[in-house]
Amino acid sequence: MSLVPLRFLLATGMAVMAMSASAEPTHLMIRALSEDAKFIGDHTGGVEITLRDRTTHRVLSQGMIHGGTGDTDRIMKAPKTRGATLSDAQTAGFDAVIDIARPTLVEVEAHGPLGRPDAVITVRSAMWVMPGQAIIGDGWVLKFSGLLITPNLTRAADGSARLDATVTMMCGCPISPGGLWDEANYRIEADVLDRGAVVHHVRLHYAGQPSQFSAELPRQTGRHRTIRIVAVQSNAPNTGVVDLPIR
Repeated sequence: MSLVPLRFLLATGMAVMAMSASAEPTHLMIRALSEDAKFIGDHTGGVEITLRDRTTHRVLSQGMIHGGTGDTDRIMKAPKTRGATLSDAQTAGFDAVIDIARPTLVEVEAHGPLGRPDAVITVRSAMWVMPGQAIIGDGWVLKFSGLLITPNLTRAADGSARLDATVTMMCGCPISPGGLWDEANYRIEADVLDRGAVVHHVRLHYAGQPSQFSAELPRQTGRHRTIRIVAVQSNAPNTGVVDLPIR
């Protein structure tokens, strides 16, 4: 082996060792915030987090957001002031620790809420992170838009059916008349589809209990029908969609 390649290898190895030796554990608090609502946590199954070096694609940390949805008064009622913290010690989050030796463009990928498979979305963001400069407090907050829909179809002997749907914010926060999430700001509708074509359309109305909506469906025939339920919030960019096969 010639001296030039040997010297190059030695220099490269020393540089790698020096970089490893100077790497600092850096804390990043990651949280997921439901659009127009509270933090996403255990109540709706948590959120899966992956942190990567955006340049090399190396995985820096992986974990789950766990915890509560946070203090309602602090998040939804208190006047918002610059620098105010929305979270507390019980608020859902993932305290990631990454080892970096230089300013690193870190990408976070958040996947959830895992307890509602029909509504799972992926949110990505990126920021420069400095070695040893922790991002704590509220931390790195990722916003999740959407509504959670849990449908249930009850068939009658004559072939007619009652369609019930539980509709909540992504954090699981309830919708009710005059509440923080006022039922008047939500429209819940359903289409009965036969091979993709709409054969019936109904509006689901508030059923007397928080987040409960219902509608009566006429007698259904055919073997390839699906009910598509759509929920839309008029005063925030939140929408939910779920398909329910008619069996």
